[in-house]
Amino acid sequence: MSAPTPVPTEKGILQFLEICDSFYPADAVEASVEQQRHWYDALCARFDHPLPPDMIFADGMVQRIPIRRYRPRKIHTRTVLLYLHGGGFVVGSLESHHAICAEIADFAGAELVSVDYRLAPEYRWPAQTDDGFAVLKHLLSAGNKVVLIGDSAGGNLAAGLALRVRDEGLSGIVGQVLIYPALGGDLDAGSYVEMAAAPGLTTADVAYYREILQAPAGNAIAEPLQATSLAGLPPAFITVAHFDPLRDDGRHYAARLTAAGVEVWFREEPQMVHAWLRARHMSEGAGDGFHAVCEAVRHFAVT
Repeated sequence: MSAPTPVPTEKGILQFLEICDSFYPADAVEASVEQQRHWYDALCARFDHPLPPDMIFADGMVQRIPIRRYRPRKIHTRTVLLYLHGGGFVVGSLESHHAICAEIADFAGAELVSVDYRLAPEYRWPAQTDDGFAVLKHLLSAGNKVVLIGDSAGGNLAAGLALRVRDEGLSGIVGQVLIYPALGGDLDAGSYVEMAAAPGLTTADVAYYREILQAPAGNAIAEPLQATSLAGLPPAFITVAHFDPLRDDGRHYAARLTAAGVEVWFREEPQMVHAWLRARHMSEGAGDGFHAVCEAVRHFAVT
């Protein structure tokens, strides 16, 4: 007899999961990519939220890459925030994380740039990291300091970009904020086994996203946990959800960064599931976690 699936008990996050299930079926990855994107867009719209007062945003292009710039009412730093959205490299857009980006920018008092990187399967790896890197180099070449931020697949991209910047001898990254990041951990160990059937994201889902992206196994940019050395990387804030197969990716990366002499702040949200950012206005735990993310972004941006 199999063990019961671990689930949280916080009322707000359980309500969040119930709403998610009504928009996004548990077997969504078995549907066509077009259908997955339709479901995901509808889910994101359900959790949409009004932007902070006086927030200005505008769409633009960096080379061929669509971006969205957010400028809050009060700017406290010239540091720019670069956001890379989640969605398994398959779904997600400038719209899917619109309010999240605006709220982070407003809290930090900093301009934020969100990247609409190319998605799989139409574009396989390294299209996603190359798009992020092109925008990042554009910001750095203008003399900006940058905080890298990403959730889930976007956390993978943010961590990989920090490695690319280090390896190419560039400078200007003052922090990396990784939110339940996918970093290339072993699918047959740790939280990938313990939380294999977790609500919101399963280990089978992670395997699907890896397969559709077709990144080379062992490549440090695609799988930052496989990097030979993490020395010389910018300080990091890493937050993970307890009920998430990706949990140990963040745990292990934080430990390795610390061992390499990198300053790290680590949080594990005890009642959270994958994608809890969307529950920030209905779950106490998600609200606390989001506040911690915003505090970390502001710390890196103004220090």
